[in-house]
Amino acid sequence: MLPEVDASGQDRVEYPGAMSQLDPLFYAQQLFRRRKYDQCADLCAHLLEKNPYDKAAWFLKTRALTEAVRIDETELEEEGLAEVMLDDNATAQLPRPGTSFSRPMTNQGANKGIRPTSKTGRPVSGFVRPGTQSGRPSTMENAMRTPRTATARPVTTASGRYVRLGTASMVSEDVGTFINIEKLDLRKYATRPILAKALFLYILHVGEQPVKALELAAHATEYEEFKDWWWKAMLGFSYHRLGMYRDAERQLQSSLRQRATIFGAMLLAKVYIRLDQPQNALRVYHDALKQFPDETVLLAAAARVYEGIGDLSRAVSEYRKLLEHDRRLLQMGVASAELFNNLGLSCFQAQQYDLAFNCFERALMLADNSSLSDVWYNLGHVCLSLGDTTLAEQCLRLSITFDPSNAEALNNLGVIEHRYDNFSKARNYYAKAMEHSQYVHEPHYNQGLIAFTHGDLASAMKEANAPSSLSLSLSLSRFAWLPYYPSSIQSEQALTLYEDHVPSRNLLKNIKRLLRE
Repeated sequence: MLPEVDASGQDRVEYPGAMSQLDPLFYAQQLFRRRKYDQCADLCAHLLEKNPYDKAAWFLKTRALTEAVRIDETELEEEGLAEVMLDDNATAQLPRPGTSFSRPMTNQGANKGIRPTSKTGRPVSGFVRPGTQSGRPSTMENAMRTPRTATARPVTTASGRYVRLGTASMVSEDVGTFINIEKLDLRKYATRPILAKALFLYILHVGEQPVKALELAAHATEYEEFKDWWWKAMLGFSYHRLGMYRDAERQLQSSLRQRATIFGAMLLAKVYIRLDQPQNALRVYHDALKQFPDETVLLAAAARVYEGIGDLSRAVSEYRKLLEHDRRLLQMGVASAELFNNLGLSCFQAQQYDLAFNCFERALMLADNSSLSDVWYNLGHVCLSLGDTTLAEQCLRLSITFDPSNAEALNNLGVIEHRYDNFSKARNYYAKAMEHSQYVHEPHYNQGLIAFTHGDLASAMKEANAPSSLSLSLSLSRFAWLPYYPSSIQSEQALTLYEDHVPSRNLLKNIKRLLRE
């Protein structure tokens, strides 16, 4: 929407509501406040066509273009192959457990009866968080290997990713880009603090030229006589973009000494994370929490670091603190299949069954083909708990329709057939579940239980010692099911996957007693 010109030659903008006329610059400010950045930039461009020296319109357009492409860079970022394989920031090749992301704590792992774990010992949480799903690979083969194609590790570096983000969203005009960064006199702009800050963010996020941004920040810091904490933080930000982490550390520490800020603490901790120093990152988070108690951003970041080093008990504690202060996902307008799926499971555990089914109904409406199997599995779990095995069987069949490799759904279908004494069908379901999953121990136990009841003690002992990995758990926080028929015919294989599985231990004990007799 461009401003009209009335008979007097003044710009006039038609604005629906009580006011018939509105100043175009004020209207552009309102568009910016409402996060309509494209419309704001277009309106400012029209004003600059009439007066190229309008500093207010130039400033507002610069801010609008920056905010349109700006991302939250205080979060944990994704590491590219170049950074992983050519990492020269490691302090030790064999660090102590818990002091490096490449060697998490070994005695704080998740209970395998609750949730499956990956080969690195991390629990399979159902979502992929950039840079944290697995530890740093030790060989090129491990670095290149990935179970996914859409979420595979990029070959480029993180700085290359920033360039792609900037160029993909670069706003261009007919005559070229908005600001020709190469021709700017950065020393001149450094003497104008307000314009300099807007220009710095534009150069860094839109222009994707961290070297120029660093130059401007250095001039501005010198002009402010090294007393401005913001410019010191931006110096650290620029150094971080360039991979100069020790220089970034010094600038961010100096900025925090002048003024404690959440942004500075998050950036400094991010630098320590890139240096593979999680304990220093946690120290920064805890120091910041003393200045900003119960800050949800800091609590979430600390919990992720604890999870990354394998200290799951501390991670759960931090997540609990976070949930006490941040429960507004639905109020913020977030609506996804995963959210309503987990909300339905929570309502089910609280015995609010009417709300649980409403949540699952919403989850099925929002789910795509990749998550429908998990939602149907969880709904089948609820039906099994309520005793409706017919509806549970239908839900589980729908689950394997959308994902034939859903081992937990196959196992629970085998449990239902086992309950109906259809042992041949149950065996087939258990065999399929073991074929599609190497971490679920219940199919081994159930297969062993069938062998034991039919007198095949050798097969029963073999299966009882094999599965000792994990109880049923699904990618969308789907809960394990099998309190009535815990998997147990291959007792030895079950115990290999999950050594603390009591039914498998009892089954193996009974088998050995019968063999001795």
